[in-house]
Amino acid sequence: MIKINLFTGFITGIAANIAGVFLYIILLSKVGIDETLQDAVARGYLGKIVALGAILNFVPFFVFLKKKQNYHAKGVLLATVCIAIAIAIQKFL
Repeated sequence: MIKINLFTGFITGIAANIAGVFLYIILLSKVGIDETLQDAVARGYLGKIVALGAILNFVPFFVFLKKKQNYHAKGVLLATVCIAIAIAIQKFL
């Protein structure tokens, strides 16, 4: 049961990050999603967009904590850490 709760939190964290990226692009970009992502890859700032999208992970994290679903919250935190590590690796390669 613990592994399922952790996995559910992890998937929720990844989904929240993806939603945060799309929300950031929709609200602040003057061009479409495809053009913004292609430009981000070409100019090397995709990691910054993904990091800004991770801000949305605060919502499920604190909702899970409020509901005392600690393993779900740990899964969201694990997803955030994995995303941070992926951004750091992408930055240095």
